[in-house]
Amino acid sequence: MGVSRPQKAANGVSTRWVYVFCIASFFLGVVVINRFWAIPDPLDRDKEASFQTGDILSQVSQTHDVIMTLDKTISSLEMQLAAARAAKGDTEEASPIVTKLGTENLKARRKVFFVMGIITAFSSRKRRDSIRETWMPKGDGLLKLENEKGIIMRFVIGHSATAGGVLDRAIDAEDEQHKDFLRLNHIEGYHELSSKTQIYFSTAVAKWDADFYIKVDDDVHVNLGMVGSTLARHRSKPRVYIGCMKSGPVLGQKGVKYHEPEYWKFGEEGNKYFRHATGQIYAISKDLATYISVNRHILHRYANEDVSLGSWFIGLDVEHIDDRSLCCGTAPGMTIVSGRLKQEILVLRHLIGAAVAYASQWSEWERYTSGVVRAMKQSGIQVSETCLPSSGCKIFAYVMIKTVVKEQKLPDFCLLMPRGQIVGT
Repeated sequence: MGVSRPQKAANGVSTRWVYVFCIASFFLGVVVINRFWAIPDPLDRDKEASFQTGDILSQVSQTHDVIMTLDKTISSLEMQLAAARAAKGDTEEASPIVTKLGTENLKARRKVFFVMGIITAFSSRKRRDSIRETWMPKGDGLLKLENEKGIIMRFVIGHSATAGGVLDRAIDAEDEQHKDFLRLNHIEGYHELSSKTQIYFSTAVAKWDADFYIKVDDDVHVNLGMVGSTLARHRSKPRVYIGCMKSGPVLGQKGVKYHEPEYWKFGEEGNKYFRHATGQIYAISKDLATYISVNRHILHRYANEDVSLGSWFIGLDVEHIDDRSLCCGTAPGMTIVSGRLKQEILVLRHLIGAAVAYASQWSEWERYTSGVVRAMKQSGIQVSETCLPSSGCKIFAYVMIKTVVKEQKLPDFCLLMPRGQIVGT
C-alpha cells in the first residue's frame, strides 16, 4: 500500500508529459493557422471563378472538336468499307471486310466537287445526243470541266439481259466515241430503277471522293453553274438531301402510273407519302451516298425510285433541303411548266421552227431567240422578266431549239432560266 506513481512510457517518458505535449501542440497549431490562413479576397474569388468558367468552355470546345474528328473518322472507315465492297466485284456476296485491294482503291479515288449521274436507257440515244449538243461538254471540254472545276458528268447505264448483245455493243461503241458513260453491274429495266440508283451511288462512291452525288434523268436540261452555286451553299453540312421536295398521294389502284404495290404500308387509303425529292434531279452529300453503299443490301426498294431514296433516310439525322429551283416542268405530254393546251405548245413549236430557219446569222439569231422567249410566255411557260435580255435566256432558247430539232419533244428544264451561265461553255 503506497502512493501511486506516474506511469512511464516504454521509452521512459512520463504520460503526464505526453499529455502536456499534445495540448501544447494543439494550441500551437491554432496560432499557426490563424497566422497564415487568411480569408481570401472576394475579388480574387470572382477572378478564380471566371478562370474556371473559361477553362470549362475551353474543355467543351475541345470535346466538340474531338467528337467531330471521331465523326469524320467513322465516315472515313465507312468509305473504306464501301471501297472494299466495290473492289470485290460489287456482287451481292461482297465481303464487308476492308481488304488491301479496297484500301488501294480508296487511296486512288479522285477528290472532286460533285458527281452527276445522268440516268439513261438503251433507247435514249436521241436524248443523250441532245444533252451533248446543249449543256454537257464533250471530249476535251468534259476533261477540262473535271480537271478545273472538279465536276464529273457521266451517263449511267447497266447492261442488257443478254450480256454482250446488240444493245450492249451499241453502248460500247457510243462510249468509245464520247467516253462519257458509267457502266453498272446491273440489268436494265424500268421497274429496276431503285436498284439502279443504289448501284449508281455505290459505284460512284467507290470511284470518286466527291462532296455531293447527283442523280438526273436524261430528259432534264440543267444549268451546271447554278447547280454548283446551289451545292456550294451546303458544302459544310455533313448530311444533306437536296431536291424539289414533294408528298404525293399513294396510288394503290392497279394499272395506274406510279402504282404502289405496297400501298398498305402507308396507312389508310388516301394517305400521302412522306416528304421526298422528286426523281428528276436531286443531290445527296458524301455521308449519305456512303450510307447507301454500305447498307444497300438491306435497304428496302419500293416501286418508285424517288420514294425508295426518301425512305432510306427516314430515321437518320438528315437535313432535307427543299430547293424550289430544282423543281422541273413535269406536266404530261409536251408541256414544260403548267400543263397548257397542246395547241398552244404546237404554236410554240412552229415559232421555234421559224427561229431555226432564220438563225444563220447572229443578228437574226438574237432576234428570233427573243421571239421564242416571248412566245413561251404567251403559251403560259414561266420565264423571268429580268431574264429576257440576258445571255442566260439565249442559252435557254438555244437549248430548247436544239432539243426540239433532235427529239421532236420539248425537254424539262431545271436551274436554267433565272441567272448564271453554264459552266464549261
